[in-house]
Amino acid sequence: MPTYPGLIKSKLPKIGTTIFTVMSQLAKEHQAINLSQGFPDFNSSEELTDLVYQAMKRGLNQYAPMAGVMELREEIAKKTEKIYKINYHPETEITITAGATQAIYTAISAIITEGDEVIIFTPAYDCYEPAVELNGGKSVIVQMHAPDYKIDWSQVRKMITQRTKMIIINSPHNPTGTTLEKEDLVALEKLISNTDIVVISDEVYEHIIFDNKTHQSVALFPKLAERSFIISSFGKTFHNTGWKIGYCLAPKNLMVEFRKAHQFIVFSVNTPVQHAIATYLKNEANYLQLSGFYQQKRDFFVDLIKPSKFEILPSRGTYFQLLSYKNISEEKDTDFAVRLTKEYKIASIPVSVFYSQSVDEKILRFCVAKKEETLEQAAEILNSIV
Repeated sequence: MPTYPGLIKSKLPKIGTTIFTVMSQLAKEHQAINLSQGFPDFNSSEELTDLVYQAMKRGLNQYAPMAGVMELREEIAKKTEKIYKINYHPETEITITAGATQAIYTAISAIITEGDEVIIFTPAYDCYEPAVELNGGKSVIVQMHAPDYKIDWSQVRKMITQRTKMIIINSPHNPTGTTLEKEDLVALEKLISNTDIVVISDEVYEHIIFDNKTHQSVALFPKLAERSFIISSFGKTFHNTGWKIGYCLAPKNLMVEFRKAHQFIVFSVNTPVQHAIATYLKNEANYLQLSGFYQQKRDFFVDLIKPSKFEILPSRGTYFQLLSYKNISEEKDTDFAVRLTKEYKIASIPVSVFYSQSVDEKILRFCVAKKEETLEQAAEILNSIV
């Protein structure tokens, strides 16, 4: 078929295929252990899978309400009130989404217009900046650096202008595994108290946080919560990333705008899965025990690779563990990641790709949400690299 390139002007001219797709494909081509993309290689709860099947058998297979199945929204409201002591009305302040990425895009598209500025902290999950660009906004970048990836709030203050419309935060943080502390949220709250700035708080790993730390959700800070979209993910929480189901919490005035966009982006979300998760949430242990489950995997992996030449950076949550290879090679992290995949048969993600500008600190991200035998095989390889 003939093409007419003059008819199309790309809205994302600098964007190619995501690094997750690239590295997973490379892992497949070279039959490498894939610790790159953030997905588990073990099955989720049989109980949850059975609940989805039962919902299908009951005939719950047609469109769900645009905002989501009410029973699920009610269970989310109960969970949120129990953990964070804040009430979100299930009718007007909770919306079920087709995963967290859709929720983030929807929140950005609902608020950002031509020329609006959005402050983003890098390294950052790779959907933030393209979503801002697609909606005519401008990303204003605050860089964080290894090993602690702390936010310099005095720097943030200097970057706020009359055009600043939104700040996006993420904790527990992908890709670094770090977490925001109470003082970070207090600083943010103070910084935007007399502005019209809206916050997106990406909290998809809220139930995967380690070392007896408490997740500092925006929901714990009333003055922040009243101007924030809080995004979470059942796919991440319940080890079913392919189900693509998440949710958004926001005060009514923000949720009204969110739903205006949501109904035309996805309209509604997988009905039987919503019913199943609504039932599954009734047992609090199904999400309150996840921190211990994933910390065991982090600890298992870290203990195995202690003999290696990699430097282990602290991971306080998420599916991920960062490793510095500065004692092994001076290669660019993108080149080193590719070489590990091809020569050593282990795939990771170079952290530099999470920056909008070139920041290469010789660090790779490895997913530890894997079976023990997978982690053992990966550790054996990493220990052999000199």
